[in-house]
Amino acid sequence: MTALLRRPLVRILIVAGIALVVVALCVFEPWLLVIDKKVDEAAPVVTAAAPQPDQRELLARGDLVSHEHASTGAVELLRLPDGSRVLRLVDLRTSNGPLLKVWLTDAPVLAGNAGWHVFDDGRHVDLGELKGNIGSSNYAVPADVDLQGLSSVTIWCDRFSVSFAAAALQPVIH
Repeated sequence: MTALLRRPLVRILIVAGIALVVVALCVFEPWLLVIDKKVDEAAPVVTAAAPQPDQRELLARGDLVSHEHASTGAVELLRLPDGSRVLRLVDLRTSNGPLLKVWLTDAPVLAGNAGWHVFDDGRHVDLGELKGNIGSSNYAVPADVDLQGLSSVTIWCDRFSVSFAAAALQPVIH
């Protein structure tokens, strides 16, 4: 065995193998699959200066459909009395992963593998990194975003360009 380790080609292969494992660990971050990040943000409120600060208008909602990872929960699009808008993930439960984002998109929500890769094909608005893979959280929708045509939400893995879960936004009629 020691004679084999003295060969330059064997040494190069061992070093290359170790480097490949280190790079794979850095890219895939497999430990995130077993580490949950819990979040429990209250529903958004507006300062007392606004009229009727406890009044929120539900604009649209939807239930999450699993894609790359089994996921459950709901999505709500809210308008606050001050006119600001918030996307709320409610009772989310999904896997953790590298570079998970919350996107508003114009893509249809397709079940199964067909829906994994459609969300970066068209228009999307990045609302930021997923705050936690378990629980409820709020994401501000920038004031300059035109919601017309943005009909779905995805939890998007930016590193691997795949949807973990998505929800079609169904407008709420008042």
